Amino acid sequence: MSSDQNVGSLRSTHTAPSVFGAGAAIGVLGGMIGLGGAEFRLPLLISLFGFAALSAVILNKAMSLVVVLVALPARLAAVPAAEVAERWPVAVNMLAGSLLGAWAGASWAVRMRSSTLYKVLAALMVLMAAALVVTHTTALGTLDLPLWAKVPAGVVTGFGIGVVAAIMGVAGGELLIPTIVLLFGQDVKTAGSLSLLVSLPTMLVAFARYSRDGSFAVLGANGRFTMVMAAGSITGAVLGGLLLGVFPDVVLIPALAVILLVSAVKLAHHN
Repeated sequence: MSSDQNVGSLRSTHTAPSVFGAGAAIGVLGGMIGLGGAEFRLPLLISLFGFAALSAVILNKAMSLVVVLVALPARLAAVPAAEVAERWPVAVNMLAGSLLGAWAGASWAVRMRSSTLYKVLAALMVLMAAALVVTHTTALGTLDLPLWAKVPAGVVTGFGIGVVAAIMGVAGGELLIPTIVLLFGQDVKTAGSLSLLVSLPTMLVAFARYSRDGSFAVLGANGRFTMVMAAGSITGAVLGGLLLGVFPDVVLIPALAVILLVSAVKLAHHN
């Protein structure tokens, strides 16, 4: 099915309330663990709304960008700006790799065969499931590396995270937060604010690269769909944040990991 055909069917069969509701449900899932939920939204765009892999990635990236822009002021209000500013070398170190990774990842995504991209997305969802479990079920320490090793490690891991975030259309907080904690010894709350500062320019770079490809037209053709689902995602994330702690991690995290793994299997076998 071509992207134009796909766009037509979406407009005729999915109402604004259903799109908003789907976005809200995803937002709640992410909000309950302090994330935006983009990793859960991607398979939904493909399986429920029928977008092709690359179109789904581009739409997911646009929604992730909106969610991060909304979340950034609130996050900076929770952690004093001066405290975050003191740690600017951490953000710069990660950005040195993530900006290059975002451009490279988006470039690879637009060149991949659709069947290959589905399999790559499936593998990355397994990675996200593993990161989710490790981050929320283990006490993250600090690697305590010397500066000469810490800086290149930050660049390399930043590059990898930039690639993953660009290919999946996510902000990358699931990977950025534990990396900042492990490499730079920041507490989780500060790491969350720093991850948003890294995510925003990284997403803009990936967005700029995708805008050079013909598949980017899906965003213009589905602008209303994107904004409605993004609004649902933000609303759901706020609600999910209010539910934070209501469900114990020992139940919630395995359940969310299973959702990601099931989605990965479906994407791997997607025709």
